[in-house]
Amino acid sequence: MSETMSALPQAVETVPAASLRVGRGLRRSRSLSRLHVGVLYSRVRVEEKWIFAAMDRLGLLYDRLDDRAIFFDLQRPEPWMHYDVVLERSLSYTSGLYALRLLNGWGIPTVNTASVAEVCGDKLATSAALARAGVAQPRATLAFSMESALEAMESLGYPVVLKPVVGSWGRLLAKINDRDAAEAILEHKVVLGSYQHSVFYIQEFIDKPGRDIRAFVIGDRVVTAIYRKSEHWITNTARGAAGELCPLTHELEDLCLQAAQAVGGGLLAIDLVEDPKRGLLVNEINHTMEFHTTQPISGIDLGVLITEYVVAVARGKR
Repeated sequence: MSETMSALPQAVETVPAASLRVGRGLRRSRSLSRLHVGVLYSRVRVEEKWIFAAMDRLGLLYDRLDDRAIFFDLQRPEPWMHYDVVLERSLSYTSGLYALRLLNGWGIPTVNTASVAEVCGDKLATSAALARAGVAQPRATLAFSMESALEAMESLGYPVVLKPVVGSWGRLLAKINDRDAAEAILEHKVVLGSYQHSVFYIQEFIDKPGRDIRAFVIGDRVVTAIYRKSEHWITNTARGAAGELCPLTHELEDLCLQAAQAVGGGLLAIDLVEDPKRGLLVNEINHTMEFHTTQPISGIDLGVLITEYVVAVARGKR
């Protein structure tokens, strides 16, 4: 183990290189063999297993960086400087964001960048970026008091959806059907008193056809999409929604690429809803997407495509 490697925590696992062909024509080469990739993660889910397998087949030298065990010395960036790129897969938005800020500040390329993570991990920031770019999305409002939140809801018209600005997997969402329900839910949030509960991000309710769409953007390509179908108004696979392949239309691809560009691009999952009158609307954008449902349904090895993109970033081609 080199001196640089010994400075990293024991949670770092160096994976030996192998010489196998993988993906759309990528081969192990002298330049590829010199690349050193870090993968920052919290738990090895099936997605991480697929990514690690793709890196193994490609023959990449990579380190598994458990974010529960590593630390950053702000005066000593040297242990991190040997990475050509770091892929961020942390479960915690906050942990991942701060790690990306440090790494980018030291000049280390990351997937995704801190600026992209900062926008995509915050629903308000995402909505603001989409609005600036003129990307079609549901109407959204922001309020900081119970009284102004009620006024915002009245302006949208019931039902509305109340969301935390930071969160995932469909948690803490509330569909509010009338003023009585709004007053009760808002009072609970005010009394709870935390920062997250003092910012009211309110979105119009879209009467979607029992499904939404998740599309996967890698760089400048929409590679696949699925419907997420459920009888519940929350159509999230983490809440039991079923996946089904969604055809890629020109309209869907164009809108997804516009949305990706609006937040800075990279590896992104775009969630869209189908409005009966306005058509496709961008609902949310995810920067550390899960794809355990999409990969088997689509037959596309997203682990390979992600690895290819990471290599392109390391080579300075993205």
